Amino acid sequence: MPELPEVERGRLVAEAVATGRIAKHVRCANDRIVFCDETPATVSRRLRGKRVLAARRHGKQLWLEFEGGPALLLHFGMTGALQGYDDEADRPRFWKIELEFENGGRLAMPDPRRFGRIRLRDDPRNEPPISKLGFDPLLEMPGPAAFRALVGRRKVTAKGLLLDQSFAAGVGNWIADEILYQAEIAPDRRVNELDDAELERIRRRLAAIIKKAVAVNSVSSRFPKTWLFHHRWGRPEDARTSRGQPIEIKTVAGRTTAWVPSVQR
Repeated sequence: MPELPEVERGRLVAEAVATGRIAKHVRCANDRIVFCDETPATVSRRLRGKRVLAARRHGKQLWLEFEGGPALLLHFGMTGALQGYDDEADRPRFWKIELEFENGGRLAMPDPRRFGRIRLRDDPRNEPPISKLGFDPLLEMPGPAAFRALVGRRKVTAKGLLLDQSFAAGVGNWIADEILYQAEIAPDRRVNELDDAELERIRRRLAAIIKKAVAVNSVSSRFPKTWLFHHRWGRPEDARTSRGQPIEIKTVAGRTTAWVPSVQR
């Protein structure tokens, strides 16, 4: 499932292909699940002939700002992405929307499993779903005191806190596990039981992991070899970290969770 780094990669694609260009054609698949607010025909009509001013992102939400509005708001769901190309023959399978620009460039969102969503918004930051999201760890990471204040007196697990999009927007399952492994915090610890030093470790690792994943364009083979990420998939027997520490799998906050009991307390 695309998390913040993958969506930021999509934003960079959109920025390169679309920004400053006029959408000569806006083609929309007839999919009333993915187009959840407006009809595909309405989306096409309202965006056609308009210039893209910017590509923005908050958490896992990505949007294109058009001159005179509205904005095209995209959520990738489980299998969505953005792809840029020039030739119609390169149009991806399972595409849901394709913008063709006056210079011949094209931008499309495929979504094979149809969990993504395409919406129009007049003021994306101040309308749902973005208005209901917490801070973006890449764009607006709070300082130590502000982070502690946001945690407040919550009694959720550390894993549950990180997955709560109203707390931190863009963190998904593998990033949450990576943060807690590197911060040496057990995923089922209650956050109201964590001291200031432990919360600061979580805050620092959240910022660092997001920053590194974005810096390598979310290419997982370029993640540091010491990351839990490389060893957490598929529930292998006798799974171990790069340091030889045993990895265990359990369910925390309703999600499959990889953790290292010898490290995480």
